[in-house]
Amino acid sequence: EAVVQEFRPTQVGESFGPTWETCWFKVELSIPLAWAGREVHFVWESDGEGMVWRDAQPVQGLTKEGEKTSYILTRSLKESEPHSLTLYVELACNGLFGAGKGIMIAPPDPDRRVTLSKAELVVFNRDVYELLVDLEILLDMAQLLGEENQRSFQALYTANQMVNVCDVTDPSTFPAARDLAAAIFSQRNGESQHTIHAMGHCHIDSAWLWPYEETIRKCARSWVTVVHLMEHNPELTFACSQLGLIPVLWQAQQFEWVRSWYPGLYARIQDFVAKGQFIPVGGTWVEMDGNLPSGESMVRQFLQGQRFFQEQFGRICSEFWLPDTFGYSAQLPQLMHGCGIRRFLTQKLSWNLVNSFPHHTFFWEGIDGSRVLTHFPPGDSYGMHGRVEEMLKTLKNNKDKGRVNHSAFLFGFGDGGGGPTQKMLDSMKRMSNTDGLPRVQISTPDQLFSVLEKESSQLCTWVGELFLELHNGTYTTQAQIKKGNRECERILHDVEVLSTLAVAQDSVFQYPASQLQRLWRLLLLNQFHDVLPGSCIQLVVEDALQYYTEIRRAGAQLQEEAVQSLCRDLLQPKARSTQSTLVLNTLPWERTEVISRPGPDGTETLAVVTVPSVGYALVQEPFVPPQPVAVRKQEDGSITMENGVIAVCLDTMGHLTSLRLLDSGRESVPDGSYANQFALFDDVPLYWDAWDVMDYHLETRKPVTTLLKPLEIILAGGLRGSVRFSLQVGKSSTLTQEIILDAMCPYLRFLTQVEWKEAHKFLKVEFPVQVRSTNATYEIQFGHLQRPTHWNTSWDWARFEVWAHKWLDLSEHGFGVALLNDCKYGASAHRNILSLSL
Repeated sequence: EAVVQEFRPTQVGESFGPTWETCWFKVELSIPLAWAGREVHFVWESDGEGMVWRDAQPVQGLTKEGEKTSYILTRSLKESEPHSLTLYVELACNGLFGAGKGIMIAPPDPDRRVTLSKAELVVFNRDVYELLVDLEILLDMAQLLGEENQRSFQALYTANQMVNVCDVTDPSTFPAARDLAAAIFSQRNGESQHTIHAMGHCHIDSAWLWPYEETIRKCARSWVTVVHLMEHNPELTFACSQLGLIPVLWQAQQFEWVRSWYPGLYARIQDFVAKGQFIPVGGTWVEMDGNLPSGESMVRQFLQGQRFFQEQFGRICSEFWLPDTFGYSAQLPQLMHGCGIRRFLTQKLSWNLVNSFPHHTFFWEGIDGSRVLTHFPPGDSYGMHGRVEEMLKTLKNNKDKGRVNHSAFLFGFGDGGGGPTQKMLDSMKRMSNTDGLPRVQISTPDQLFSVLEKESSQLCTWVGELFLELHNGTYTTQAQIKKGNRECERILHDVEVLSTLAVAQDSVFQYPASQLQRLWRLLLLNQFHDVLPGSCIQLVVEDALQYYTEIRRAGAQLQEEAVQSLCRDLLQPKARSTQSTLVLNTLPWERTEVISRPGPDGTETLAVVTVPSVGYALVQEPFVPPQPVAVRKQEDGSITMENGVIAVCLDTMGHLTSLRLLDSGRESVPDGSYANQFALFDDVPLYWDAWDVMDYHLETRKPVTTLLKPLEIILAGGLRGSVRFSLQVGKSSTLTQEIILDAMCPYLRFLTQVEWKEAHKFLKVEFPVQVRSTNATYEIQFGHLQRPTHWNTSWDWARFEVWAHKWLDLSEHGFGVALLNDCKYGASAHRNILSLSL
């Protein structure tokens, strides 16, 4: 499509844009005959990300920030090779990290333009390059090994000798200078030296500072470069038999994108997978958030990912890689076990703001006792560059010295893609077994974990969640995304339950497997660790909300089809029958609730219904509860509601001043305290605006006290009582809340709507309760977790803001209070105050 377009002349110095635009360049090259026998490169530098196309196939990614600015036309120009050829360069008008205005994580500048700063045909002098790599490593050794180390002086004097021997105008002096360096690099380590397992790595965020669509091209740019490196580095075995460069890729979704959009490249990748050089690890559909997806969503991440790897590459992943996610649920070890995975790698806890995590290699134990061997690369990065400094940090930083003597080293430009470079490989080749430095070998995840398993007898065990002491704001940022995730998880659950029952009952009904897979994959994509947390640009948010809309629409249609099949006889109108309403329960326990249903005249009417576990009931005659809801307004404007189970009192501001359990008379709200208290906090983090809320925000608490509409009765009792009030929040936001008590119901419901117009503010609602416990309980995936309600240690107070799913609970013997929600994740429980972040 691009090739047949009309092209106009352009020149170096011209700018192109705006942001997110794509420009194609037709580059006609003519290599001088005098360059015979020389290595010839096409050099291209611009502010944007580029891709070289040759013979209608992508052949090289070009990204100045990723140190990839040239395409090798020939390594030794032969007379038989074409001296004239045409290339095409696809230029994306955005950088490796998007187009932030001023700083990287600022909103993109829509009018940013990228400049073509270099387009040249050059001769590459590989002898000079090799000399520079030698010198760089020697100088790093001299500087970093320290004055007490003999090797630092050997490296220094060798570098000095090389400068003396080398005449830059006389290439015949280069071999002697290189021989001096080789003599140093060939002096071997002892047997006890630490071994570093180097693996090429190319972390590509599926969406972050760029939209999903740009990620597809980032994958192609990065992976074609990796394949090109593999084709020219088959000899890089180092201390193991594994051939070539080992790039590690872990997101099935990204493989699927490349398979669909770049089939030629994908076929080459499959070849290298078969050779054992491209190693699919991770086993999930995307690198999802490690906290917020439901248990079923996490299972589907593994199911879709492992199934894709099995179908496309003939194997499932044995390692789970999640290097850039904002904490890790205590349920993950059990889920990994269920999906055939016993090994886990991450590094994100090195970002902890308060406490330094005490291990790099250990066993991680989940809430059911499942254990997985876990490794954090001691260099605390997944984007190493193969430098001496990084090797020494990996060795020095390792917190499990004496227990294990092997560690991972992930090298290559990441986050925005890019991947490894030839220089990284050449540097590490020199350090493969050099006295004074750790031993470095190109390796695979399986080789690393296999040797760690053999050394694991003395490893420590960490029980429970791997909590990241940073980015606590991601539990709350972008409320519509959080709501969309929870709602769509529920919709897909209901569709599957009803469709399964319909298949079991009706042989004609077709289970909508392909439609459900499409909807699940949309939901799983949105659970990527910069989308569901809300740490992405507005373009990504808009895409995500569209996907949720599609899941809601298609899910409602599938649900209707399943109900029509399942309940066909019940839905047939019968002569002279009284009007009835069919109520379905998709949860595995019996439920008695007040429902709203359309009346004969179109108005909504209420009814009480009891529906069995995963069953149905027909509501016909109105049911009168044994104790209807009584709503009474007091002289001071406060309102009481009572239903025979609980009794509540609310003041004119909507504060809950009393919540009593009637059979025991136990009061839940402490004297003089207000529950359902909204509070506004300043939200000005140190740097990561959408990601973080800092502990010092707690010092800025301001109760919301500006009343717009005082408490008034909406429904006066019977099956349901309800009241409503409105508040002003901050300078220009409003909050309206309806508080509902249903007959026979042991809980109070709060329907809250906020018109949010504040910046750098954080809204919470607080419930002080008359319960004393040193631990609060929070729902997580397929289970629950207890966290302290005190701040005795730095590990305790670093969890000033935590995550939960549908509930958190504070209980003592015989009594407790739980706070439930339908779309929130951020929460806290300090002393006796339960708080939900809105």
